[in-house]
Amino acid sequence: MFKVVIIDDEPLARQLIKTFLQPYTQVEVVAECGDGFDGFKAITEHNPDLIFLDIQMPRLNGFEMLELLDKPPAVIFTTAFDEYALKAFEAHAIDYLLKPIIKDRFDKAMQKWLNQAPARATAQVSALLENNIYEGYQHRIVVKDNGLIRIIPAQDIFYIEANDDYIKIVTDDGSYLKKSTLSHIEQTLDPQQFVRVHRSYLVPVTQLMRIEPYEKESHIALLHCGSKVLVSKSGMAKLKTLLGW
Repeated sequence: MFKVVIIDDEPLARQLIKTFLQPYTQVEVVAECGDGFDGFKAITEHNPDLIFLDIQMPRLNGFEMLELLDKPPAVIFTTAFDEYALKAFEAHAIDYLLKPIIKDRFDKAMQKWLNQAPARATAQVSALLENNIYEGYQHRIVVKDNGLIRIIPAQDIFYIEANDDYIKIVTDDGSYLKKSTLSHIEQTLDPQQFVRVHRSYLVPVTQLMRIEPYEKESHIALLHCGSKVLVSKSGMAKLKTLLGW
């Protein structure tokens, strides 16, 4: 028996999915949730094989919720994204249901999932997140902090540092680890606000106080928060271009 969780802020959409699932006797709906917070809890508790996931939801959107999961399950998205964004879903072979959901399309998505290996489905979700198909740039980063979900506004970030398989997000309230790459986070944040000054550092422009020579062709950036970060040759070139130096 396959376990399914439905995560959508529209009650009618959740009910429709449950109705469409009735002929599939090999699946059981173990939870339905109206936002990403409850969805994260349900996935952690039930460890489902498949989730139906809305993208644009209050409090915590679908992508932010997926990023909190160490091993995301297979996903069939329920979305109102336009065709341009849908091409990105197709490129990674993760299926989607464009609202309003049609039963024939629903059945095709289910068959696609049933015919593929769970391990491949998990890899596809990871590829989707890493290649970033967000609409526009993000204004916050979501992390797990001692079992709790913390939302960090972009304007509260002092700098972000690469830390092995994680990134360390430094704020006035402390530092937080998130399993991600600096390259991925760099893609999600506004390049007019955040600059990759070094292979290990991503810094908001508003934090830059002054830049001093260091050694060879590198520099040190002094930040308003009191920290110092390395600035590489390529990072310095980015700053000069962005700031018009």
